[in-house]
Amino acid sequence: MDDRLQALLLGVLEGLTEFLPVSSTGHLILAAELIGFAGEGSVAFKIAIQFGAILAVLVAYRRLFASVAAGLLGGKTDARAFARNILLAVLPALLLGALAYPVIRTLLETPVVVAVMLIAGGVLLLILDRRLKAPRVRSVSAMPVSTALGIGAVQCLAMVPGVSRSGATILGGLLMGLDRRTAAEFSFFLAVPTMLAAAVYALWKERDRLSLDDVGLIGIGFSAAFVSALLVVRGLVAFVGRHGFAPFAWYRIVAGSVALVWLLAR
Repeated sequence: MDDRLQALLLGVLEGLTEFLPVSSTGHLILAAELIGFAGEGSVAFKIAIQFGAILAVLVAYRRLFASVAAGLLGGKTDARAFARNILLAVLPALLLGALAYPVIRTLLETPVVVAVMLIAGGVLLLILDRRLKAPRVRSVSAMPVSTALGIGAVQCLAMVPGVSRSGATILGGLLMGLDRRTAAEFSFFLAVPTMLAAAVYALWKERDRLSLDDVGLIGIGFSAAFVSALLVVRGLVAFVGRHGFAPFAWYRIVAGSVALVWLLAR
């Protein structure tokens, strides 16, 4: 398969799965294994195209972020609480990510781990969605400090490929009393600083494996990830409001099972 087509397909896959609780990293690892996308710069490519998904959140919620920025300058309590909760929730992942990067990179090259974690995460998401208690928190700014830190700690589980960053934050949010809409939106907002810091740090670590030949492919993947992620971000909250998270849980279980059978049978 042509390299540019591979980059396009992986970019679309990144954008479609980044903000769904199905693990974008896991999907990229399995897809790259399937289509033979490998080489020195392959890990860096999969990291770099995440910037397209980050940009999609900034564009989709540009008015909210602008309002929060204006509120911070004006000293508004809600804006301060919103920014505080985002910053607190990102701290655990930043600290653990910096310390555990060598282990994380090894796991990024282990497709079997991805398949197993897709199944396990699907089962947990299905159980939790069915036993969801009456929510206590209905906005990001209304979250107490302990809830923000707790969700940030749960997010660290997503460092294992296949767990899903959005899935971990949504699960953490539901467990700590957020309603479905707020849990989904908080996963979007938290993605911006978390993914930005992780991607910059990981690319710096992978800099020796990148070359000018990779720039074109990264550009294709970035653009595809941006467009597809924008579509997902705008539609996910409405979908979750109508159907909950059960469809994603069943998808994870089926996809993980198929992938595991394929990997073990090769």
